[in-house]
Amino acid sequence: MTRTPLPERTPAPARTAAAWRRGPVPAVSACVLGLVLLLHPWIPNRIGGLGSLVENLLPWLGLGVPLLLAGALWRRSASAVVALLLPAVVWLNLFGGLLGDRGGAGGDLVVVSHNVGADNPDPVGTARALAASGADVLALEEVTAQARGVYEGELARDYPHHAVLGTVGVWSRLPLSDTRPVDIAMDAGPLGDAKPDEVKLDYNRALRTTVATDQGPLAVYVAHLGSVRVLPSSGFWTGGRDRNAQALAEAVAAEPGERVVLLGDLNGTVDDRALGGLTAHLSPAHEAAGEGFGFSWPAGFPVARIDHVLVRGVEVERSWVLPATGSDHLPVAAAIG
Repeated sequence: MTRTPLPERTPAPARTAAAWRRGPVPAVSACVLGLVLLLHPWIPNRIGGLGSLVENLLPWLGLGVPLLLAGALWRRSASAVVALLLPAVVWLNLFGGLLGDRGGAGGDLVVVSHNVGADNPDPVGTARALAASGADVLALEEVTAQARGVYEGELARDYPHHAVLGTVGVWSRLPLSDTRPVDIAMDAGPLGDAKPDEVKLDYNRALRTTVATDQGPLAVYVAHLGSVRVLPSSGFWTGGRDRNAQALAEAVAAEPGERVVLLGDLNGTVDDRALGGLTAHLSPAHEAAGEGFGFSWPAGFPVARIDHVLVRGVEVERSWVLPATGSDHLPVAAAIG
């Protein structure tokens, strides 16, 4: 009887060597992803605003890890699996602390910031939802001349103190004083951010006021920084926003008050280098006491937190995102002490 010879088995060392040689593409991709996460502050902005664009989408780069892992396992590439340790470790170091619930109970004052949207089809419903939130201080951005009366009328009963300067306003259950506009170097000319129906002379997008609290005066800034745009000619355009952020940072740095809160739509995440001047003087409430990433825009499928509560000299007990209104932004809230 003739025996069929058994196929020769590849020696173990050869199989191991092959596993390390397989999958060069996922291995190199993993290294590139890790370097982008690690060295993002050095990605230049002069090339179409690439640095700021990457920083605003930075948490989403973590999705590359499981995708590349699937490719590495399919290719049975040992080198790719090991290379994935770099982006995984860097991403967890950057954002791992945001995955859980960091909030607690308490807080003497609840503040809410909401870009109510110039095209909001239901300002009445938005105002009522904000009043029902239990906020002590409301900061509204993108308040149009047409909708201003609606917000003032709907919020008057719960918020006896308010001020609107240009397109930003503050409503408070507590007395306000020393309310004034803040010059953030807006350009309301033909190439600026002003909408056609807004009057240039009344085009103000930042204010500062003092709220009288039981713990003492609280300096509250409300701001709506310039828009960012993706343009075919220049890429991720942030010129107006960056100029506004620098001017606002200078105003906050000069603020003599010990207790400060900045509420507003800053059109960028706290990872964006353009907001570095602000985060040098103020701390993000959501990073201290929020749950998850707290994305706030766009309301239908939030991908970035560009609406913020930043603080100095106060304790943040809790930070959260409120349900959607008629705006394309979600309201953001924080309980402070």
